[in-house]
Amino acid sequence: MWQTRNPVNGWLLTILLMLIGFGFIIFLSASVGLVARDSGADFKSIVFSQTVLGLLPGLALMYILSRLSYKTFRRISFYLLLVAIAISLLVFIPGIGFEHGGAQRWISVGSHTFQPSELLKIAIIIYLAAWLAAFKHKATTIQWGVLPFLVIIIGVGGGLLLSQPDIDTFLVIIASSTAMYFVAGAKWKHIAGFLILMLIIGTALIFTFPYAKERILTFVDPSRDSLGAGYQIQQSLIAIGSGGLFGRGFGKSIQKFNYLPEPIGDSVYAVASEEFGFFGSSCLLLLFFLLAHQGLRVASRAPDLFGRLLATGIVIMFVSQAFDNIGAMIGLFPLSGITLPFVSHGGSALLFTLAEAGMLLSISRASHQ
Repeated sequence: MWQTRNPVNGWLLTILLMLIGFGFIIFLSASVGLVARDSGADFKSIVFSQTVLGLLPGLALMYILSRLSYKTFRRISFYLLLVAIAISLLVFIPGIGFEHGGAQRWISVGSHTFQPSELLKIAIIIYLAAWLAAFKHKATTIQWGVLPFLVIIIGVGGGLLLSQPDIDTFLVIIASSTAMYFVAGAKWKHIAGFLILMLIIGTALIFTFPYAKERILTFVDPSRDSLGAGYQIQQSLIAIGSGGLFGRGFGKSIQKFNYLPEPIGDSVYAVASEEFGFFGSSCLLLLFFLLAHQGLRVASRAPDLFGRLLATGIVIMFVSQAFDNIGAMIGLFPLSGITLPFVSHGGSALLFTLAEAGMLLSISRASHQ
């Protein structure tokens, strides 16, 4: 159950610690802006939820899971998925589910909230890795590969997430799962068919959910509603541009005080760019590139197929979420409500992100260094 004393991948651990440290510094600065403009916001409670409910238990979990054999998750993958589904269903129960901004994505836990989709993401990745590893060569067939893949991703993931609705998390799961299916040896025609199906579903979602359609229209023409749907991207670009080469300096962002929506959430990269400039924001971007490089290196050297698939899924989940967030802030992608891993506010999000990092470190212990 527990790993031997083999060391973790040193480069991977260093990159993760740098992301955690840099992310917390950015978060603290962005939090000051939120408190200054919102009299209802409490700096202590914001930092408490991020630190005591996210960072500290997350670091403890990262250490524990880095010592725990990753193969343990293969044995409990089915039960973990069932628990994740059950908890995700709680968001639809009145009095338990918590609604914010028209989305029913959280459950109330005392005075705090918990987002079940964070557990569902990793549960689907673990179960899919276990399924594909169990059937190996059969996973390339329609019966044992394509159909179960579609049921797990579209039936379970899509059914639960689109009901909330949470399109962004669904897209992250699609990216991770497709990469895992490719690593498992899927045929190109199956992957192409799946992507075409996702394109059709994506088009349907645009016309089903008004906010998704509005995001696309705003992406095409950000100036069409400068005080409404286009406000966030315009303020984000102003923040990023005003940062210049080296930024205004730590804590000196102007946009976070009165202009940027969600400065501690999905707009946190814009705050980082304004305060640390092109150099600082590029360093953050570089850390995610290095995380992808070292993470996929660990995946390629994992001793078994389950380890390769699990590491691939976790890495692609981190990177796709990060580049979706950053790309939206600089106008390369339509705006999304997805957060920046290791940086944005969210105790449960940070907790699971660090736990997933621990799983990746566990695989690195068993990999050939």
